[in-house]
This record gives sequence, C-alpha cells and structure tokens, in this order.
Amino acid sequence: MSLPFSVLDLAPVASGSTSAQALRNTLDLARHAEGLGFHRYWLAEHHRMPGIASSATAVLIGQVAAATERMRIGSGGIMLPNHAPMVVAEQFGTLAALFPDRIDLGLGRAPGTDQETARALRRTPGPLSVDDFPEQLHELRGYFADGGTITPAAGNRPPFWLLGSSGYSARLAGLLGLPFAFAHHFSAENTLPALALYRESFRPSPDGLDEPHAMIAVSVTAAEDDATAERLARPQALSFLRLRQGRPGLLPSLEEAETYPYTPFDREAIAARQDAQVVGGPDTVRRKMDALIASTAADEVMVTTMVPGHADRLRSYEILAGLYELPGTAEREADPALRR
Repeated sequence: MSLPFSVLDLAPVASGSTSAQALRNTLDLARHAEGLGFHRYWLAEHHRMPGIASSATAVLIGQVAAATERMRIGSGGIMLPNHAPMVVAEQFGTLAALFPDRIDLGLGRAPGTDQETARALRRTPGPLSVDDFPEQLHELRGYFADGGTITPAAGNRPPFWLLGSSGYSARLAGLLGLPFAFAHHFSAENTLPALALYRESFRPSPDGLDEPHAMIAVSVTAAEDDATAERLARPQALSFLRLRQGRPGLLPSLEEAETYPYTPFDREAIAARQDAQVVGGPDTVRRKMDALIASTAADEVMVTTMVPGHADRLRSYEILAGLYELPGTAEREADPALRR
C-alpha cells in the first residue's frame, strides 16, 4: 500500500520526566520517523496542559525542520483564534523561506483552551469567537500574496490545511479547495460524516487543489503483541479520563495506570474511546488500520502515539512503518546500527 503515513506529535511530558526531555524526545522521534519514511511531521498547539510541551508550535517546527532533511514539517495545528493572523504569517513565512517546500500550515478554528488563556495569548479584552475564523483565514491568506508588504510572508506561502473534528471545517475546506485533516483520534463518531461533507462541498481552487485530499489523524499503539500494546495504551486512557474530569496532568506512568481506582463509569468511558483507536500487535494493527483506511477512503494517515516510554514510542512507529513498508524501513532493518 503506497498511502503516505505521517506523525502527529504533542511532545508528551511523562510522569517523572520534564518538558525539556519531552522536547529532546521530539527531535529524536522526528529524526527516527524520517529514517523510517514517514511523510510529514506535525506539531500540535495546546496551552496550559502539563503533559504537553508543544505550546510554542512555530518555534518547535523550526527546530524539527533543522534536525531533519526531507520530511515535511508543519502544524497540526495552529489554532487561529489564539493569534493575530499577521503574526502567524510572519512566523510561517519565515519557516517557509528557511525550509523551502518543506513547511505545512495546518489551521484550526477552535482556541483549544479556556477563554482566559485565549485572551492572554491574543491580548484581546473581549471574548474570542470561532465564528470569526473565515475572516481570519482570509486575512492570513492575503499576507502571503506575491507583492505584499509583510516580510517574509509575501511570496513564501506554505500549503494551507484546514483541521477539524466536525462538519464546519470540513465544509469550509471543501468550499475553499483546501486539503482537510480530520481528528479521528478524538472525534471518531464524526469522521465519516465530516469526510463526506468535505468531498461533497469541494470546489477546485486556483491556489489550492483540483480535487479533494483528506487525511485522518489516528491514535496508534503498536507493540510486539496485543497484551503489551494494551498495557502501553493505558496511560493515555487515564490521561484522557483526567482531562475529561478537568484535571489535566502529566502523562501517567504504566504503574499509575495499572493501579488507578477506576469506577465502572471510568471504564465505560475509556472503552468507548479505545474502540476508535488502533492498539495491538502487528497483525491486529494491520487489520484495524486497513479497515479504517477502507471505510474512510483517506488519502493520507497521520499517527499519534502517546505512551510514557520513549523507546516504546519509537518502537510503535517502527512496527507501523514495517507493516506498510514505508521508504526507509528495509534499509533500517538491514543495518543493525540503524535499529533501536
């Protein structure tokens, strides 16, 4: 299967570790993913989340791009309501000028944080509204126009992607003729309706696409066997549970996840979420991933893996790359010095 596979990284901060180590792990994973043949490497924007270190997304994109050579590096995504469009244009114009044909600008319409944090980011006294997103997007696109006055954005426009977890961004991406990335990893029930809406709404664009192009972001935990993968996936499940309860924290350790006093309601919530994830040994991962690709007709797959152990995280991506024979996998398997 020649479908491109990519990486979505939140720079997870595990229990007992630090944000500095999480950022070093991001650079290591990016180099590792490039060697395995992954196509893109995107960083996510989150704020006031103790377990996520990718908040300065544009800064981290520059570091990852400098640490790699071929992969496309981008945002998954920049939450546009949090930022003045001109600042985003300057940041990504700079990145596109420094790393030609390697930068992606993925954009989301939700602040992804509380209003207090959003106001602190934007320095705006009034409430921020996602309803302003089309106007913000139009303003942002204008700054990249050739002959513009915003340096270095003018003439250095990276490809735009719209990100979404519902039908709003799907429809907008279609009408604007832009590629669309859907967050299946946390809104699986909306995946098929949103992708259908995107394809139905699509209109070719002179500065976009001639035909629709959809990517799905999927949570994957791959290990040597199903039991090991299910154990490695438990900390992410506990992290999600705490987030739902308004108690975000560091990514729990395996021991924390195993000894946590789950209620029946907790277990039900976790089970519902894990139904949409791809967790297992190689055969299980291949079967579940193939079924998801077939049902969504996705043009690309972006994988996020949140496990506390860095070596386990690297291994999960290795297994996935081997299953789909990504470019670079055979070389890594043939050279013991390249294997972890």
